[in-house]
Parts: sequence; structure tokens; C-alpha cells
Amino acid sequence: MLYAGIGSRQTPQNVMEAMTDIAQQLGAQEWTLRSGHAGGADMAFELGALKTCSPMEIFLPWAGFNGAPRTKEYKVPDFNAKLMDIAAAHHPRWNLLSDGAKKLHARNVCQILGDKFEEPVNMVICWTKDGLKGGGTGQAVRIANSYGIPVFDLALPSDCIALMKHVNK
Repeated sequence: MLYAGIGSRQTPQNVMEAMTDIAQQLGAQEWTLRSGHAGGADMAFELGALKTCSPMEIFLPWAGFNGAPRTKEYKVPDFNAKLMDIAAAHHPRWNLLSDGAKKLHARNVCQILGDKFEEPVNMVICWTKDGLKGGGTGQAVRIANSYGIPVFDLALPSDCIALMKHVNK
């Protein structure tokens, strides 16, 4: 089972602690984390996965992003035409982004669909400010929504309850 553990760099501390706990619990159930090594939510999920030595696939926009180690879990995807086309199709202002920003948003495709676009996650767990699904997390959520993947935003109490039901079925 695969899940994307993502969210804002401004995720509140108490939510990040919950994300770490969630990642530990999912790791104990043999879920694989996909994330992006950004500060805040991504790092909270990674910490939980690392604590349980559970599998991770961390997609980076470039080597060494945010101090990422050079291990097999940390991958820079092939930013080929297919990847960039999928990313562009899900971003409302793609043509206004810098090349670096495009890579940040494009690696979100891999967090949701895998690096060959053939192995989607089973769910997305995130936190966005006011549950509004903005920023880079919003890009991942739009991709997940277009593929019918359940998204649980921890900023919304109803999503927290739905996540517990989804994982415990």
C-alpha cells in the first residue's frame, strides 16, 4: 500500500507531531510513504517513516534539495515531456512558473502516480492552510482528485475522522 504524506511548510507543530505518529502507524502496517522532502509536513511524515524503518520514495526537484541524502529512497525523477505535460495539465498558471518552480510542481506528479506514472498512491494525507488545498500541496491534490484518489486534509476535522475509517477498514 502506498500513501502520499505531504503538506505545507507552515504546518502547525501539533499537526506535524500527528503526521509523524500517523507515518509510524502506517509504517507498522507496511505502507510505503511518498513525499517530497520539503520542510514542515513532508519532513514530519519522513521522520515517522524513518522511526519505523518503513519504506519511502522521496521525490526531489533536484539532487541535494533541502539537504536530502544520496540514498536510493531519495530520487530526482526524469523530467521528461510526459511528466511535464501531466504537471502542466494540473497547474492553473503553469506558463508563469520559473523552471525551478516547474520542477517542484512536477515532482508532485511522481508523489501521486510514481516515477513511471503507473503506480498511484492509495491515499493522500496532507495539511493545507484552512483546508483550502493551496500551494504545491494543491498541485498534488488536483492530481489525486483527477485520478479518484482519496485525499485527507488534516486541517479539516471531518477528514481526520474519514482517514481513521479509511485506514481501519
